[in-house]
Amino acid sequence: MVSPRRALAILGVLLLAAFASLVVAAAVGSVAIAPRDWWPALHDAMGTPATLFGTLVDLRVTRALSAMATGASLALAGLLLQALLRNPLADPYVLGVSGGASVGALAAMLFALTSWHVDLAAFAGAAIATLLLFALARDDFRAGPAGGAPLLLLTGVVLASGCGALVTLMLSVAPEGRLRGMVFWLIGDLSGAQARWLPWVAVVLALVLCMARARAINLIAMVSDHAVSLGVNVPRLRVLLFLCAAGLTASAVTTAGSIGFLGLIVPHACRFALGPDHRLLIPASALAGGTFLVLADTAARSIVAPMQLPVGVITALIGVPAFLLQLRHIRKVQR
Repeated sequence: MVSPRRALAILGVLLLAAFASLVVAAAVGSVAIAPRDWWPALHDAMGTPATLFGTLVDLRVTRALSAMATGASLALAGLLLQALLRNPLADPYVLGVSGGASVGALAAMLFALTSWHVDLAAFAGAAIATLLLFALARDDFRAGPAGGAPLLLLTGVVLASGCGALVTLMLSVAPEGRLRGMVFWLIGDLSGAQARWLPWVAVVLALVLCMARARAINLIAMVSDHAVSLGVNVPRLRVLLFLCAAGLTASAVTTAGSIGFLGLIVPHACRFALGPDHRLLIPASALAGGTFLVLADTAARSIVAPMQLPVGVITALIGVPAFLLQLRHIRKVQR
């Protein structure tokens, strides 16, 4: 276990990294802002009317804050699902919640509804998928300490496959003019992100609930067979982890579409670097995930500027080799 002093130092470094990523996001883009102009531009962003640099900072910081909340949500959801399922390959999309959101959002795009209708449809789809999965796997939450996890995972995979079939159907019949936007949403895109407080509420609420039960999460993740005898209400904790992970995934997917790999590689990287203690892993994963996505989105809108890439492309290009390196490390440890 990490000492309290070292844990505070690690979290302090991650907080500074998160702040630095926001500064980089505000300064970098198709129109660069020199360091000497950062603070004047930030001041101008609060004025009416704002200057060019002020407007750029306002737009970039708004997008960066959305990326921070989305990355924190996905990383934290991945960490909670890996503890819930006791499966290091679990990620926020494995239970089909993202698939439900995709079905709702693409249906709204198919009928050319407005952006807030798309957001509402995505959240409704995620909520319906969550309720359906909970109803189908209700008995799995009450199963023995480790007995319900494989069935819950299998139920989620089947539900995700069904949603994937509906997504493919809608893409097949979509008009050419709407197909590009639908594909970008599926890959993961923050270009239309707006200032929202609900994603931050979801992240903060999940952090508070999970930190209060971090010791119990340690027990079900590491010694699940003995968690009940150590005083953990395993069924109730499973339901909490499932609902937190589902809510965080729904919030992230509604904000930015389906961004892959982040919820898989960030919890792994934090676990390798910091150990298995969820009292540190929970806040560290949220901060690392948010920082990672802010930097990835900055790269997505800067590499081929003024064109913008979907941020999901960047996370996948980074995530694939990173995950392969993590697998290699796991093999070395197991030998």
